[in-house]
Amino acid sequence: MRRQPVRSACSASAGRRHWVIELEGVPELVDPVMVAAFEGWNDAGDAASAAVAHLEREWKGEVFAALDAEDYYDFQVNRPQVWLEGGARRITWPTTRLSVVRLGETDGRGRARDLVLVRGIEPSMRWRSFCNEILGFAHELGVEMVVVLGALLGDTPHTRPVPVTGTTSDPDLARTLDLEESRYEGPTGIVGVLQEACAHVGVPAVSLWAAVPHYVSQPPNPKATLALLNRLEDLLDVRIPLGELAEDARAWQLGVDQLAAEDSEVAEYVQSLEEARDTADLPEATGEAIAKEFERYLRRRDGHTAGGGTASESGSYLRDTSGDLGGRGRPSKSSDEGSDGGEGPERPDAGEGPGDGDA
Repeated sequence: MRRQPVRSACSASAGRRHWVIELEGVPELVDPVMVAAFEGWNDAGDAASAAVAHLEREWKGEVFAALDAEDYYDFQVNRPQVWLEGGARRITWPTTRLSVVRLGETDGRGRARDLVLVRGIEPSMRWRSFCNEILGFAHELGVEMVVVLGALLGDTPHTRPVPVTGTTSDPDLARTLDLEESRYEGPTGIVGVLQEACAHVGVPAVSLWAAVPHYVSQPPNPKATLALLNRLEDLLDVRIPLGELAEDARAWQLGVDQLAAEDSEVAEYVQSLEEARDTADLPEATGEAIAKEFERYLRRRDGHTAGGGTASESGSYLRDTSGDLGGRGRPSKSSDEGSDGGEGPERPDAGEGPGDGDA
């Protein structure tokens, strides 16, 4: 579907307004998929929003629209930022922006398709209208599927690969894409609401959830970001360049290792998480699972890029952060992070996410 040229203006959309940045028309997209992430309750360690930001940066996404901040945000919760440009004061308002990534020609190993990236902050109000606007853009651009990224705090050790769970409420999609069918019941965030809105209008929708160690929850968490990009790469069958993300992840891993080693109680606790994780993973180390992983390796091994490889590489590494480790002794198994702290649901049983995601 070809979108008509739009100009810089405030235009009406379903009774709401969105600010459109001048663009000489969004051209017809190739098998477009919308990939979205929202800062806030669904974004532990900023892992999900960082993944979409990485895609925008590496693929030079071109912003074509931003939702009107007045409609959806409480500015006492998400305050605007003041900055200087040539001596003049400017204000950047919290909002949600949409950009287009034209992948065009690939290296011949992945599928050629375009992406519509959605990155913003979980809205403070009018969630249904917010989702309707997002889906209005999806309809105009001919989006074939919506993938929402999320991250939550969990009892997972930082020394092991980040668990990423793909879920959907569509049984057929679950079988086709080898996803879990959601059975979650309980409190939800904008990710769950957007998923339900997609189902209501018949748009295939998937959510990918990364589990972030609750004892090192402060952002950034490049290891979790890498894990989400790994899974997204497999889901969409496209090549995702890493840039410097792999190096950030390695530095993060070393930093957390050092902080944990400085406290014997923390080290003991991490070891207990490792043992629990290894025991839980043991039944999955079947011949079929190993063969599947080896096939993925063979598909991806030639996918190196000048920018440092693809998202399939270095997925088990982690960036230096003070985290929640230093001088605290044994970490608590529950987090006291508020919903405004951008840390996401506290545990898998306290909100949507891996194992029982709200997708």
